[in-house]
This record gives sequence, C-alpha cells and structure tokens, in this order.
Amino acid sequence: MVLLILLFFGAFMFFPFYYAILQSIKPMNEIFQYPPKFYVVHPTAENYLSVSLLVDNLWVPFGRYVVNTLFISVAGTVLHVLIVSMAAFPLAKYKFPGGRAFFEIVVLSLMFTSTVTAIPQYIVMAKLQMIDSYLALLLPPLAGSLGLFLMKQFMSTIPEAMLEAAEIDGAGRFKVWWRIVMPNVKAAWLTVLIFAFQTYWNGTGANYIYTESLKPLTTILSQISTAGIARAGTGAAVTVLLMLPPVLIFLFSQSRIVETMAYSGIK
Repeated sequence: MVLLILLFFGAFMFFPFYYAILQSIKPMNEIFQYPPKFYVVHPTAENYLSVSLLVDNLWVPFGRYVVNTLFISVAGTVLHVLIVSMAAFPLAKYKFPGGRAFFEIVVLSLMFTSTVTAIPQYIVMAKLQMIDSYLALLLPPLAGSLGLFLMKQFMSTIPEAMLEAAEIDGAGRFKVWWRIVMPNVKAAWLTVLIFAFQTYWNGTGANYIYTESLKPLTTILSQISTAGIARAGTGAAVTVLLMLPPVLIFLFSQSRIVETMAYSGIK
C-alpha cells in the first residue's frame, strides 16, 4: 500500500516534466488540439531544430551566452557554498553576543520571496553602480538564507569533542572549518550547491543586464520562446533544454538532499 502511494505521488511529480517533453516533440497541429492528448501521434524534432536555427542567427554568437551562464553559475555556486559555510560555522559552534538573534533573523528571512526583495535589491545594485555587470547577477543570490540555515543545522550535529581535539592539536579556526567541519558536512554543502546552481542557472538578469553580450543563456532562450503562438513548440523545446541541467544534477545527488533535509529539520 505504501509503495502504491509513493508511486502515485512520484508519477504526479514527474508529470510536468513528462508533459514538457511531450509538448516539445509535438507538431503544431497537435500542440493546440482540444482536448489535449497526453501522447504524440506524429512525433517530430522540428521544434529543437527551430531552436538551433534561431540561435545561429543571433546578433551575438550563441557561445557567448553559454559562457556567460557557465561563468555566473559556476562562480556564483562556489562562492555561495563557501560564504554560507563560513557564516554557519560560528553560528553553529560558537557563542557570541547577538548570535541567537542573528539566526532568528535568518529563519525569518526564509518567509520572504525574491519578488518582495526585488525593488530594494535593484536600488542597492544601482547605488553600488553594479547594474549591467556580472556582479548584478552574482552578488544577490550570495545572501540566500536557505543555504545558511541548512549548513548551520547540519554543523550543529558535529560533536564538540572533535573540534576541541583539533584545537588542542594546534589547528586554528579556519583550519578546523576547512579540514574538520567541511568534510563532515559534505551532504549539506552538496545540497546547497545544487540549490545555488539552480538559482544561478535559472536567473535571467532581465532587470539588471542590458548589454547584449553580457546576457545569460536563459534570457535569450526565454525571448525565443515568447515570440507568439507560432513558436509554441519552440518554447516547449526551450523549456526542456533549460530544465535538463538542474534535473540531472538533482538526480545524481538526491540522496544527499534527503539526508540534509532530515538533519536540518525541514519536513
């Protein structure tokens, strides 16, 4: 019975991905067929070929958008993991004035979505003269509170005796964090890495980037997919292409995510 329930919910969660793939291989007459069919009568690769033809005719070489996205995603993900882990370490293992209040603010900030902070974030970026630069895409997600919360909760499970033994042997706090704590919270920082990569990969930067050569891949593909009804199939193909990297990373690391959520108390 439990297995059947799990299979049902698994199929329910897989359905959006299945439907996106289905739409991407449908010809135009089947995409707008009513009532919609959850299978393809005449599958075609024309939608994916259309994406290829469109990106070949872009003013800026397509490779430039790919490089922009890879640089932002990789650099932002690595920086985010390092910053939140360094911030979580003293919160989890040291007592200092205001530490508890600071963590309460972190927990409270989990309730705010990016929509709420969009305008203040833009004002800050404009005051710092970071609009229309890579920094406008790299810096805002670095302050994400979810990664800090997960790392702090996971680090709290490390025995104090282990850290004390390292300090007695002469290890400084930075060495304790890097050589003792980080290897023992591998599941946590792998989870944070996945979430951070998804955030950077899916970020369009539409409000911050105006120079064409600095735009990420997501922005260009989104523009291609929103060019009217005639490109509905192309838009479905673009959706599948954008979903693939985060989904593949998640599939290879899902066991680590489950372990981190169990330790951090997120249900």
